[in-house]
Amino acid sequence: MTDPIRDFIEREGFLVLDGGLATELEALGCDLNDPLWSARALIDDPEAIRAAHRRFLDAGADCIATATYQATFEGFAARGLDAAATVRVLRESVDVALSARADFLGGRGAPPLDGPPSAPGGPVAASGPPPLVAASIGPYGAYLADGSEYTGDYGLSAAELYDFHAPRWQVLAETEADVLACETTPSVEETRAYCRLAAVSHRPTWISFQCRDGARLADGTPLEAAVALCDAEPHVVAVGANCTDPSLTVSLIGAARRATGKPILVYPNSGETWDAETKCWTGPATPMDWAGSAAEWRAAGADGIGGCCRVGPAEVAAIRGGTVSFQRTVT
Repeated sequence: MTDPIRDFIEREGFLVLDGGLATELEALGCDLNDPLWSARALIDDPEAIRAAHRRFLDAGADCIATATYQATFEGFAARGLDAAATVRVLRESVDVALSARADFLGGRGAPPLDGPPSAPGGPVAASGPPPLVAASIGPYGAYLADGSEYTGDYGLSAAELYDFHAPRWQVLAETEADVLACETTPSVEETRAYCRLAAVSHRPTWISFQCRDGARLADGTPLEAAVALCDAEPHVVAVGANCTDPSLTVSLIGAARRATGKPILVYPNSGETWDAETKCWTGPATPMDWAGSAAEWRAAGADGIGGCCRVGPAEVAAIRGGTVSFQRTVT
């Protein structure tokens, strides 16, 4: 198994992730008030998804995540798509991201793996590695669309969650995505299911957690315990935390690092709170200096930084600036 995350970090020194895809789709005029959320655009407006990917790449992202976070066989069946149509849509979601990457790179092919790396923290150079495409896998709570990805209170076992995720996982594992990205993981049972799926598929996978505070998953499991499960599975190549308040990030990096030597990826949201009943973000955003925070999180031990909900290309550009500033300080 190749490890695209570690390979990229070893070549470039750091990985800048993208921001909130749904946020950018809304900025482009997409109506996502729907149980499918960002996956609705896979049916209605795939060109908007391509444009959103390109905006993040232009802002300096080294990795873009597909619009499959909320795309499931069950969710599409409720929209009238049969299994064959769902398979086609899932595959096309990766193709859209790959196309956006190819367009960004000006049509050049991927460079040889033994070629010279580009400057650490700098833009993708002609001889540097292309940005990565991550096939996004949202938690069971994303399918429910009831906010339970922020609680993990599903009442399902790891085996039941494995059975739920397996059909989509199999399709995405057979695409040309560089890595599978399990995002906003709120529970230890879902973590167990993901680790087993990664082992069975032999595909590089990252698992990123949704945390209630600076030390525990949404379901109350200590982050260190969940990360230890990931550390024991070779096909889980990175761990992280996403859609958390930015103020928790330093603590979460420390907790994860105590349990693993694998790369740590953090991509918090704006600090607002999701209201599952009104289907909107509420409360004030956390005041943020994204460049300064990125440098701080890099110093705390993060290997990759980006943003989640309510974080757009401008913030991603600031994150890239902050990580470059950090690296120039220590070299």
